[in-house]
Amino acid sequence: MARSTLYEQLASELRQAIYSGELGPGAQLPTESDLMYTHKVSRNTVRLALRELETEGLVSRAPRRGTIVRDRRPLRMRPQDELAGLAPGAPRREAFLTAVEGEGRRLSQQIEVHIVVPPEEVASRLRLNEGDSAMVRRRLRLVDGQPYNTADSYFPLDIVRDSAIAHPPDIMQGANRVLEALGHPQKRFVDDIWARMPTPEESQRLQLEPGTPVVVFVRTGYDPHDVPVRVAVSVLPADKHTIRYELER
Repeated sequence: MARSTLYEQLASELRQAIYSGELGPGAQLPTESDLMYTHKVSRNTVRLALRELETEGLVSRAPRRGTIVRDRRPLRMRPQDELAGLAPGAPRREAFLTAVEGEGRRLSQQIEVHIVVPPEEVASRLRLNEGDSAMVRRRLRLVDGQPYNTADSYFPLDIVRDSAIAHPPDIMQGANRVLEALGHPQKRFVDDIWARMPTPEESQRLQLEPGTPVVVFVRTGYDPHDVPVRVAVSVLPADKHTIRYELER
């Protein structure tokens, strides 16, 4: 087995300190000069070690603050909770809001509503003809003031044009309840999940650190006549989310 290099040894030591909690979220790592002195290594070795930790998403560089340990508390998402929220008598609240508050955290959202020609893969899921428009609700979700994910929901324009879905304010009971009131309750869902690197726009909007991948979660909802009435596209930074499914026989 090949011996690890000096920068790998230093990175391993700092990584262990982070995972053990010795260096907790927000903690400042020793300066480059201090690491050079305590480990008897060159500045280049120190910088290579810190760059490796930054690529892994464990630390970030802050002007005038040096290298800071990032908050690694991932938010647990349970996609099946959306279905539970549609059951008769269930609380009329958005599932994501319930999940965030259940962890003792604070959710805020920036919401935009537009009429657009959707991306081809969304139009295909909604069974729209080429050039047909859809209503989209674009949301940037912030948890404890930090950008956490984006959630863009697309709807057939002819169904939601004059509904609450067409207006920017948050819908506390959730768009699913609005669809139900419009005569299009969702009875079947199809989920697609894949991972990729973010686009430049996503990196800027979500304030992603270099090297952070994202998980794309797409849910298509169908009404009782198997007509697609919603396509929800969520972009989830991989270091801030876990996805848990629970299945029963």
